[in-house]
Amino acid sequence: MVAASSDLVPHPLDPLSQAEIQSAIDLVKKAHGELFFNVVSLHEPRKAEMTKWLEDPSAPRPTRIADVVVIAPGGKVYDALVDLASNTITKWELLDGLQPIITMEELTAVEHVCRKDPKVIEQCEISGIAKEDMHKVYCDPWTIGFDERHGNKVRLQQALMYYRPNVDDCQYQYPLDFCPIYDGEKKEIIYIDIPKVRRPLSKAEPVNYHPAAVEKVGGYRNNLKPINITQPEGVSFSVTGREVEWQNWKFHIGFNYREGIVLNNITYNDKGNVRPIFYRLSLAEMVVPYGNPEHPHQRKHAFDLGEYGAGYMTNSLALGCDCKGSIHYLDAEFPTRAGGVRTIKNAICIHEEDAGILFKHTDFRDESVIVTRARKLIVQQIFTAANYEYAIQWIFHQDGTIQPEIKLTGILNTYSMDPDEDTKGWGTQVYPGVNAHNHQHLFCLRIDANVDGPNNTVFMADAVPSEAPVGSPENYYGNAFFAKRTKFSTVGESATDYDGATSRTWDICNTNKLHPYSKKPTSYKLVSREVAKLLPKEGSLVWKRAGFARHTVHVTKYRDDELWPAGRHVPQTSGEPSLGLPEWMGDGTESIDNTDVVLWHTFGVTHIPAPEDFPVMPVEPITLLLRPRNFFSNNPVMDVPPSFCSTPSQVAANGAGVTDATDKLSKLAFTNGNGCCTNGTNGTHATNGTS
Repeated sequence: MVAASSDLVPHPLDPLSQAEIQSAIDLVKKAHGELFFNVVSLHEPRKAEMTKWLEDPSAPRPTRIADVVVIAPGGKVYDALVDLASNTITKWELLDGLQPIITMEELTAVEHVCRKDPKVIEQCEISGIAKEDMHKVYCDPWTIGFDERHGNKVRLQQALMYYRPNVDDCQYQYPLDFCPIYDGEKKEIIYIDIPKVRRPLSKAEPVNYHPAAVEKVGGYRNNLKPINITQPEGVSFSVTGREVEWQNWKFHIGFNYREGIVLNNITYNDKGNVRPIFYRLSLAEMVVPYGNPEHPHQRKHAFDLGEYGAGYMTNSLALGCDCKGSIHYLDAEFPTRAGGVRTIKNAICIHEEDAGILFKHTDFRDESVIVTRARKLIVQQIFTAANYEYAIQWIFHQDGTIQPEIKLTGILNTYSMDPDEDTKGWGTQVYPGVNAHNHQHLFCLRIDANVDGPNNTVFMADAVPSEAPVGSPENYYGNAFFAKRTKFSTVGESATDYDGATSRTWDICNTNKLHPYSKKPTSYKLVSREVAKLLPKEGSLVWKRAGFARHTVHVTKYRDDELWPAGRHVPQTSGEPSLGLPEWMGDGTESIDNTDVVLWHTFGVTHIPAPEDFPVMPVEPITLLLRPRNFFSNNPVMDVPPSFCSTPSQVAANGAGVTDATDKLSKLAFTNGNGCCTNGTNGTHATNGTS
């Protein structure tokens, strides 16, 4: 069952509609003249007000407010709030030394300017590119990060330069060795960083991943048979506006320019008891620091969410390619910089997948067996940040687990190199003349906890051996081990790192509610093993700007608008002082015991490139789990219909004289009347999605 959002009064957490965005733009223009619009997005309702409405929908509905960021002529930046109910501007604040997020229009402008700039043309000629071939010169525009020579008063981008002999060639195999700097206000190149030692343009034959190139070198594999996915009775989830119900789950799907998918008011129906788990979940920030110390590569550390926006960069998803099966899509609406509205069709896809075995047990005595297959619900977006693609999946499991998963693909960021150049370990030659620098992808997950209610406490859990020595009465044989739990009473205590030696996890607990059997508090456990330490050193530019990445976990007391751990406005920040999470941690003494808390988790990978990653990368997944622990009375999925079940008594009654195990199974009667794989989890194909 699907109800279109346009048919309903907007949920207070719904993204702004096209009409609301346009209304806010028109009001601001009328009051302040022609401006460039960087942001027009939902200013989320205050949590206290929102919670009252969620508990009692007859309470006053939170007012729809637009969060607006504009740039005025002359480069002045303003933060504004627009009350859409009263059609009034309630905030208009001039910012000093802060640059807002970079829009797609700003990014695309840089390449056109570079191709016509005399200084850039000169450098291209030095590299061996004829003036008449400037249409074959491309650039990936990046925020400049921070460059002390230029500061943050002027809005800048750096252009990472490439050459394409043919329009279908992969540009990243022909990098150029110089880096122009673009002034967004003047719309011109103001400086070019040129290396002391010049590196020639590669003359290697192209290696491409498009069909014509693959056919040229031998063609595609011909031994793959179709895998079809169908759901003949439709999907098992329902969507009302932007609220999803599936199995025992219910949650709201938001979407904004910066974080992309935002999940709110996540609950689980536990045998009729609707239990709150999380108030808000999102991927709140990420940083991609590169490891080449040569100037100007220290500037390559993109904050892809804070500087460009996962929402702004999101793809329009296609059935059969990005998603397969029976799909429900949600669109996204954003402002244009000039003051219009653009729509990204199919920005989010929602679908089910078979998830393998949910649980199984075979009795070795008589081969009686029960096996139940699992399914999962996936809420997905994919965004492209210049060379990289990030597929962001929020996976809901039937047993109460939520699994955020990120799939990295796309193309390596590359730089030119001499044929016999020593990369000094800072990178790898992945193709002749192509140096792919070492880098990290560090993501910050924001977990606004609501485990069985708003007052939660976070513990760290380490699997450790008993401290009692071998031969002692407490540990005579020396085999004792246990989970050592450390309570975080203050924000300072919560700044902790992953420890693989102890299989470290973190528990978000409601200490006011104990499990009747284990006598432990109800909790959700953060299980995350793909945790890369921030490798740039303390005091480095990246370390100062990405304060959230200094530790694996931080916990803060909830405050409205503390949403983004690198700060509200990220481009061209110096990190002095460090914005966002380091500010909110304060002196570390604030209590986080049995109160409304937010857990910030930084995870990710360190990527030392290899030739197998080029010219396009196979997907590298990063996954973590939020698992119920001491939350349910027992296994919560025993009511999922089994795919196959035979009990010892059935084996005794029906299996006499049968010796072959396979033949024995075929003769058994099943308590649920189903044969193997008849509960709809056997993988099928749909020719079109739901709308």
